[in-house]
Amino acid sequence: MQQLILASSSPRRQELLRQVGIPFVVAVPEVDEHAVHADSPAELVERLALRKARAVSVRYPGAIVLGADTIVVVDSEVLGKPADRAEAEWMLGRLSGRSHQVLTGVALVRGDEELVAHEETVVRFAPLSREQIQWYVETGEPMDKAGAYGIQGRAAALIASISGDYYNVVGLPLHRTVQMLTQFGYPIFTGGAG
Repeated sequence: MQQLILASSSPRRQELLRQVGIPFVVAVPEVDEHAVHADSPAELVERLALRKARAVSVRYPGAIVLGADTIVVVDSEVLGKPADRAEAEWMLGRLSGRSHQVLTGVALVRGDEELVAHEETVVRFAPLSREQIQWYVETGEPMDKAGAYGIQGRAAALIASISGDYYNVVGLPLHRTVQMLTQFGYPIFTGGAG
């Protein structure tokens, strides 16, 4: 079987691949994410995912490299990871009581072959009190996550609804990723339970 390399240090992406039984090796890409610009959030996540996959692919010729990037968008503004507690509180205040988009770019690279796409999910937060925001920031969970929250953690208590792929919000749209791997010839559904 061809080797799959995950170009990400995200424990959430690793956990999702393990959840569906896909074996992989982790290789952290060295990419300056701030140097990547695009005309739209969708284009931005696709470019970032592709840049990460390409950066790792040169170290693993012949392997399939999976790159991904997730962003949160509210009012056409991209919210990255908060720099400190104050910024985390500000971001959660922006998300309070309203809907926003979560986009994840997914890229596969094997030598000169490349495949890139993105998934979009709409998430709506309940109206949040100052106490709720401070409680959540106190957990420390928001600090390494785009938009200052993790849907798979304690923020689940603050989210009113979601429309689209839940796993996309966690950090890797599993169905789209599996479709892309299958398109790349990666044998996910072979050798089943006869």
